[in-house]
Amino acid sequence: MDFATIIGLVLAVAALALAALIGKVDAGIIFARYEAFLLVFVGTIGATMVSFPMRTFGRGLVGGLRTAFVEPVYHEREVIATLVSFAEKARREGLLALENEAAALEDDFMRKGIQLVIDGRDTDIIRKILETEIAFVQERNAKAEAIFMTMGGFSPTLGIIGTVLGLIAMLKALGALTGSSNIAGQLGVATAQAFVATFFGIALANLLWIPLASKIKERAGEQLLLREIMVEGILSIQAGDNPRLLEEKLHAFLDPAERETEIEAGGAAVDVGEPELAGA
Repeated sequence: MDFATIIGLVLAVAALALAALIGKVDAGIIFARYEAFLLVFVGTIGATMVSFPMRTFGRGLVGGLRTAFVEPVYHEREVIATLVSFAEKARREGLLALENEAAALEDDFMRKGIQLVIDGRDTDIIRKILETEIAFVQERNAKAEAIFMTMGGFSPTLGIIGTVLGLIAMLKALGALTGSSNIAGQLGVATAQAFVATFFGIALANLLWIPLASKIKERAGEQLLLREIMVEGILSIQAGDNPRLLEEKLHAFLDPAERETEIEAGGAAVDVGEPELAGA
């Protein structure tokens, strides 16, 4: 699980609850108006479904939630270390020796790329296949982000609609309050209840939908970087590049601070030199 997403949501809700407690907001007024929450939440999902084809909406919603709440299988440094180790083994034992390691990879993209190299596919074909897959993954991530951003846009608007409905109901009941000894107090409560829908709309948009869209966008960027590292590494393995050279090449994809950390740790590769078969 991605604890940053979970902890962030918990902190946001806790901050909201603490602010309401300090401000002495009557929680009964907010949570007693469950119909306001239903209008905003279900209405937002319904309006978003209208905006996208059903298949796109379903895949984007489920895939987006998985992207936001689940940590990726690999990180940049792990990918680099794996590719460098593959390069070392390929230079010592040949590309066919990578078949078992490739089958054990959890990442489908890297497994497919290494398998294409093992099968002896042409470099241009491998690059084209991998870049096409990257393009489709980017498109899926963009659709998932768009779905959550759309929900973030509809949610406050539906909250305003709920508030308008509440004000209409309040004004209709205003006649019944005429002559009441506590008309000002009852009118104040009715007005507060009418604005509960706006509260839910703004809260859901800014504490849930838009942050999730931002996380999906960030994850998409991280995934694109990983895919670019994998493509460069896979093609270098096919070309028979020196593992140390490959490691330096892939380190260029990392932030400078991470590069320095990796160098201080001694790097991931061991320079195996030229294959022994050539000198034997």
